[in-house]
Amino acid sequence: MLTLDRDVVIVGAGPSGLTAARRLKKAGLSVAVLEARDRVGGRTWTDTIDGAMLEIGGQWVSPDQTALMELLDELGLEMYSRYREGESIYLGADGKLSRYTGASFPVSEETAAEMDRLTAIMDELAAEIGAEEPWAHAKSRELDTISFHHWLRQNSSNEEACNNIGLFIAGGMLTKPAHAFSALQAILMAASAGSFSNLTDEDFILDKRVVGGMQQVSLLQAAELGDDVVLDSPVRTINYTEDGNGGYKVVAESDRAVVNARFVIMAVPPNLYSRVSFNPPLPRRQHQMHQHQSLGLVIKVHAVYETPFWREKGLSGTCFGADAIVQEVYDNTNHEDPRGTLVGFVSDEKADAMFELSEEERKAAILDSIAVYLGEEAKNPSVFYLSDWGSEEWTRGAYAASYDLGGLSRYGKSQHDAVGPIYWSSSDLAAEGYQHVDGAVRMGQKTADRIIAANQELRQAESALSQA
Repeated sequence: MLTLDRDVVIVGAGPSGLTAARRLKKAGLSVAVLEARDRVGGRTWTDTIDGAMLEIGGQWVSPDQTALMELLDELGLEMYSRYREGESIYLGADGKLSRYTGASFPVSEETAAEMDRLTAIMDELAAEIGAEEPWAHAKSRELDTISFHHWLRQNSSNEEACNNIGLFIAGGMLTKPAHAFSALQAILMAASAGSFSNLTDEDFILDKRVVGGMQQVSLLQAAELGDDVVLDSPVRTINYTEDGNGGYKVVAESDRAVVNARFVIMAVPPNLYSRVSFNPPLPRRQHQMHQHQSLGLVIKVHAVYETPFWREKGLSGTCFGADAIVQEVYDNTNHEDPRGTLVGFVSDEKADAMFELSEEERKAAILDSIAVYLGEEAKNPSVFYLSDWGSEEWTRGAYAASYDLGGLSRYGKSQHDAVGPIYWSSSDLAAEGYQHVDGAVRMGQKTADRIIAANQELRQAESALSQA
């Protein structure tokens, strides 16, 4: 058992926790990062499966994600553009396939007009309410007590338009059915990316990838921190008491280490806070708030082929179908790889249905769904792998946490509140970059800055007392 004396103990070695640790260490504070898994990276994980490098978790970088891009540059990591040449495929509500180019689905004039109108309403609300404090807006309760499903239908009677608009946030982002979260939560999702229009533009939101994989953001930062990162070390208990000088004494106990510190950063998603016993217990409001936050469910599908056969057909590999098992498909071929890789997503209730099948039935159903878009060749990948974060012990869902109906307006204002020496930091709590690696980086930086400022105040107070 390791015994470590540090200024700050950080629970979780994902992008947020490691970014915070690195920033704190540069400011002269000592850190220990305790990670439950046998690897760093959290919900980013670049692994080799049957000879193919796959991005098991988060991977994309969009033009607005400046905090992440600055960190990539600092770490010496390069990006490359996602393949997007050629026509895309749209599977309509009538089961008809259409090839198209541009950002707009090839739907009827009436449906297109309704989608444009709903997008304009969402853009206006996202700009008005913003991502920083959506709970503080005058419309917050009104928008937070109606599901996104019902809000869409309150604003449009066109079912295909509602389903297509819902796809971008329900299946595409929050990975929950649109009836399970509020219109306000949907607006936060849109505002966090700059606008709803950005979320509907795959060329924006899925713009670039990191050469060699996104997990390098964590791997390289962890390498700088060296022995300050302790793996296979789930934190079981955090005890804290006042030190009599305005600060705290913290003892964090994990499976491999006991860390004596003055500050704590919980850099894990909110659904995992309850895995730690806090002494004294967290306040009532924190307990209640955490019970109203949950992760969604998505199967990330990886299919690798000897060649990117869809390109020979003049297709980009981009496919959409709100009613399909695999609602989204993209060309996810690795940098300078002669093979072709497709990535697809099966979300929320459709994922439930897939997990009721046997492994072989599940594989067949998913590949059949992709084949509807791209042809029979899609049924025969050389590598096939499903990312199932819902069964991962130290994640339990994807992509990030969102509130149930009414939760964001009720509890949002408290989600960043420190409890004594305990601070919260993850992409789940971000404004800009919410649910993305960029949001994790931003939260790590902000949380580190808060602790640096708090530490300076404590040192100044101690100095004043010693001179009195």
